[in-house]
Amino acid sequence: MNTEQLRQILRQKWLDYYCENRSWLVRLGVWVTYQGQRRPSSSFILATLAILEPQLNQLLPLVVDLSSNPDRIVAALGLNFNPDEALESLPEQPKMLPEGTQPAAVAKPNSARPPLPREMDESGASIRPRPKVHSL
Repeated sequence: MNTEQLRQILRQKWLDYYCENRSWLVRLGVWVTYQGQRRPSSSFILATLAILEPQLNQLLPLVVDLSSNPDRIVAALGLNFNPDEALESLPEQPKMLPEGTQPAAVAKPNSARPPLPREMDESGASIRPRPKVHSL
């Protein structure tokens, strides 16, 4: 595998991982700005990709011998970008179902159904009014 293929694989794996875990990654305190790009820290990106891509895990000892600066390694691997901006720039991909599965039927809202009475919640359970509390 050549270096450009490795860069493309790492970029895709990083974006897939980020997309799947975005809900908690955006709140994690690992965000930095390097060369004008806001992204998770280099150490976080490298550690994540070392698990996701075995070839990188084999290559990192050599790379670290050449440069121990994680920001420069991430930049050399083509990963110095804001993952939110990268995901927004991708065209919308249709979601593929595993082979042999059928799409779930989507129920259309029934506009003729009357609203629930105020004494019941959405599950149909009865709602008891709270007792009034009198302050002294």
